[in-house]
Amino acid sequence: MGRYIVKRLLLAVLTVIIICAITFFTMHAVPGGPFNREKALSEATIAALEARYGLDKPLPEQFLLYMKGILQGDFGVSLKNGREIKDIIGESFPVSARLGVSAMIVALILGTVLGSTAALMRNKLPDRIIVFLSTLLTAVPSFVLASLLLLVFCIRLQWVPVWSATDNNYVLPVIALSAYPMAYITRLSKTSMLDALSQDYIRTARAKGVSRTMMIFKHALRNSLIPVITYAGPQIAYIITGSMVIETIFTVGGLGSKFISAITNHDYTLIMATTIFLATLMVIANVICDLLYKLVDPRIKYD
Repeated sequence: MGRYIVKRLLLAVLTVIIICAITFFTMHAVPGGPFNREKALSEATIAALEARYGLDKPLPEQFLLYMKGILQGDFGVSLKNGREIKDIIGESFPVSARLGVSAMIVALILGTVLGSTAALMRNKLPDRIIVFLSTLLTAVPSFVLASLLLLVFCIRLQWVPVWSATDNNYVLPVIALSAYPMAYITRLSKTSMLDALSQDYIRTARAKGVSRTMMIFKHALRNSLIPVITYAGPQIAYIITGSMVIETIFTVGGLGSKFISAITNHDYTLIMATTIFLATLMVIANVICDLLYKLVDPRIKYD
C-alpha cells in the first residue's frame, strides 16, 4: 500500500510537470502578447515591460525560471494589473469551489438515487421517465441549459436576480452545472446496479432470506459505486475549476471567469498558475479515488 501511494505521488508530480511544459510552450506559440493593446505601445515601452517580467529571455530559460519560482511558492504577478497571482486565486477559487462542490454533491446524490431506482424498477414507468430525462440532460449543453434558466427564472419570472453570486442565489448555477454529471451518473449507476444485481452473491443472499433493503444497500449498491467513484473523482476537480461558461453566464466571479479573461488578455502568468492549479486538483482527485476503491471494495489489492 505504501509503495503504491509513493509511486502514484511520483507519477502525479511528473504529470503536473509535463502539463506545465506543454501549457507554457503552447501559450507562447500563440500569436499576440500580453502587452498588445488597442492603443499600441512604443517598441521601447514593450521592450522595457518584457525585460521587467523576464519575457526577453529565451523560452527554455523562462520556463526554468518560472518552475523555480513555483517550487518556492511564487506564482508571480498578473501581467495586466500587477496583482499577485496568489491573491487572485485566493479570492476567486472559494467561489468556484462552493459552486462546484455544491453541484457535484447534487449530481452524486440525485444521480445515484435515480440510477438505482431505474435499475430496481427496470422496464417500468419510473425507469422510462428517468432514462428519458437523463438522455435529455446529457444531450443538452450546459451553456444552453444555463441560458434557458437565466431567461425563465431571472428575466421572465424574476424569481432570481441576474447577478447570482450571492449567498441565496447559487441555485440556478448549481442546477446548470450539475445537470450533465447527474445525468451521466444516473446512467452509470443504473448499469452498475443492474450488473451487481445479476451477480452470484446477490442470488445467494436472496436464497438465504436476506431482506431486500439489506441486499440492496449493503451488497448491490456498495459494489455498484466503484464506476461512480471513478467518474466522480476527476469530475469534482474539473467541475470546480472548469465551470467557466456557467460562471460567465451567471456573472459569478470565480476562477473560471478569471481564466477566460487571462486567455483573452494573454496574461501568461495567470494562465500558467490556473493551469497548474487545475492539473494539481485533477491529479490529487485521481489519487484519492484510487485509494477510495479499497474502502468500497476490500477485495481490491494494490500491487
